[in-house]
Amino acid sequence: MAEHRSMQRAALLDAARSLLSEGGTEALTFPALAERTGLARSSVYEYFRSRAAVVEALCEADFPVWAAEVEAAMADAEGPEGKIEAYVRKQLELVGDRRHRAVVAISASELDAGAREKIRAAHGGLVAMIVEALAGLGHAEPRLTAMLLQGVVDAAVRRIELGAAEHPDVIVRAAVSLALDGVRG
Repeated sequence: MAEHRSMQRAALLDAARSLLSEGGTEALTFPALAERTGLARSSVYEYFRSRAAVVEALCEADFPVWAAEVEAAMADAEGPEGKIEAYVRKQLELVGDRRHRAVVAISASELDAGAREKIRAAHGGLVAMIVEALAGLGHAEPRLTAMLLQGVVDAAVRRIELGAAEHPDVIVRAAVSLALDGVRG
């Protein structure tokens, strides 16, 4: 029974990822989840009490995976500037990844405190790595600079997501160059 429940929960999360990828947070509704999984709407409520609970479960499952990929790219990079470039580049590369598309849709939406906390925890390790790289470059305010740097990444993610006029590669190059020029001060 427990195995069956965990399979149904996994199917619901997978359906939620698809709905988020296709239509953003507005598309994530209980009727749509029920339809995608073939479960009765009342069954969906047995797993999640609200949309926020679905989003929170996705954050818990997907953010650490995404953060680990960024962390691995940074670990492979040489020197502080290399690590900063890897931090920006890898996040933007993951925009096309289906799992990350859900993460992007979630990030763009109004989140409740529980989901925000899960995201903050997942981002914590990344921010610590970027703070260390910035400190290595001699920044007086590495934490503040790290937050601003993430703002550049978030803006580039939104630009790619919107299907802006520029090719994604152009957006990535611009974001990387802005980040590196900026951190060099």
